[in-house]
Amino acid sequence: MSKIVHKMDTTKESKKMSYRVDPKSIYVEKNGWHFNKKLCDFAVSKMEMLAPDGSKTKIVPYTKEQIEELLRLNRVSINNLKGFDHVFVANMCKADYLHSSIQNEAQLALYIKDVLDDPDGYDGISFVRWCADMEHTGVYIDWESFA
Repeated sequence: MSKIVHKMDTTKESKKMSYRVDPKSIYVEKNGWHFNKKLCDFAVSKMEMLAPDGSKTKIVPYTKEQIEELLRLNRVSINNLKGFDHVFVANMCKADYLHSSIQNEAQLALYIKDVLDDPDGYDGISFVRWCADMEHTGVYIDWESFA
């Protein structure tokens, strides 16, 4: 369902109501509350990790194929696998937790499953949380370019 933004033209020349569809709503109508490839690539491009010297550095992202192979090799199946959510979660984990609280790629595979199949989670949890993070940090998302 699209979110419609109403704007009243109050000039004497026109008493019409104009309508504009919110671009994020168009994205969600098409993709659900999930990452598509383009948005996932954008989100992952913003991810950084701490280098051994304490400086921030961009991650070298996992591809969808690498993540799916990692899951297969570790015999991890995900029930709520939608869009590119697993790719986003894997790369977020790589940036924030891998070689710290998540010690290796076998644990990474289980982390992806835990996030996406969380029994008290909800559909699109990774996408919704990422959107909130972007809004909070002031990162502009050009939704029209991702729909």
